[in-house]
Parts: sequence; structure tokens; C-alpha cells
Amino acid sequence: MKLVVDSNIIISALIKKGITRRIIFSPLIQFITPEYTFEEISKYEKLICKKAKLNHDGFRLLLNIIFENILIIPKEDYENKLNIAKTIIKDINDIPFIALYLALKVDGIWSDDKHFKTRKNLLIFRTKELALIFKSK
Repeated sequence: MKLVVDSNIIISALIKKGITRRIIFSPLIQFITPEYTFEEISKYEKLICKKAKLNHDGFRLLLNIIFENILIIPKEDYENKLNIAKTIIKDINDIPFIALYLALKVDGIWSDDKHFKTRKNLLIFRTKELALIFKSK
């Protein structure tokens, strides 16, 4: 299975050692994300560090470990789908994830954002759904 992973999922994995982090480290799923994700996560570094009780070095180390399991896709590989993605979802921060999904024809998007689930033409996996898959394995 190959999934686009939303930055909020990665932020959750950075903040708390739990099911989200365990899923990211699973060899059963190949995760990809747009290069934009690093930019978005960096905006929230201070908040993440505060919630996770990490210093800057600890944050960077954990971020690097998590990204060993997530392939970063350059914008050139999905930019031809950005205009289509804009017609599917209005949140400017989510457009790169939709464009990547469309460009690479992956199995779905992993996101807990409610507005993703309302899109009928997208296959969205929530953390709870992926956790159930892992329980059955």
C-alpha cells in the first residue's frame, strides 16, 4: 500500500509516541509526502517542541528518523496537478497533498482533517482506520 501522508499526521507523530508513530514506522505501507511538508512542519517547530518536551536538536533528530520512512516528492513531480487539486479542495495548505495523490495514483491519503473526508473523489484513510488494519495483521 502506498499513501500520501498529511503534515498533520507527521506533526502528531512528532508530538506523541503512539499509534501514529507506530504506523509511520510500519514496513507494510510506503509513505510519500510533498516537499512542502517540511516547510509546513518547520512553521510549527516551537509548538511541537513545547508539546513534545523536545529541544531543537531532539526535534531535528526525531524529524529525521520519521522521514527515514517517508519519501519526499519534489514539486516538479506533481505541479501539473495543482490546478486540478485547487478545484477539489479550497484549503491552500492541502492542495499539494491532493495534487500528489492525483499525480502518482497512490492508494489514498492519510489524514485526520475532517474536510478531506467530505471529498467523494478521494480515498482518505484516518488514523483509526489504519490502526484497525494493523490490529488485524
